[in-house]
Amino acid sequence: MNREPLVDPFDEAILAILQSNNLTPQREIADHVHLSPAAVQRRIRRLQDSGVIASNVAVLDPEALGRPLTIFIAVQLVNELDALTAGFRARVAAEPAVQQCYSVTGDTDYLLIVTASDMQEYQALTRRLFDGDQNIQRFTTSIALATLKRGLQLPLAQSRAGS
Repeated sequence: MNREPLVDPFDEAILAILQSNNLTPQREIADHVHLSPAAVQRRIRRLQDSGVIASNVAVLDPEALGRPLTIFIAVQLVNELDALTAGFRARVAAEPAVQQCYSVTGDTDYLLIVTASDMQEYQALTRRLFDGDQNIQRFTTSIALATLKRGLQLPLAQSRAGS
């Protein structure tokens, strides 16, 4: 099956700039990628409409906002049936302190990445997420001691390598 690539080298160049700073003026992007501003605008709109650009957000520094703790919570369930996990998934989705949540393989069923201002806030969070849920077998916590890298940028040069 021969599929057209989702993005071409021009798109990758535009995306690299936007991943670094999505407030970069389109005329500046155009100069950098050697396209007209109108062409850049059309490409960005197509990338947004197709879902390649999922969202335009400001990435905030948690420490600057008084949330210095980054905590990883591994959750093990008794049973993974949708009906039994729906409440947990809803609580996780509604909880602002949960930055990311993944359903994973192995001994753990879910891995959560959360931020907190202190351990008291973290303990209150665990009560909100886990207390009273008979389907939570156990959860373990790891606290980040230092941040070596934090980001959401995706490698772009490799997006065509697997095609």
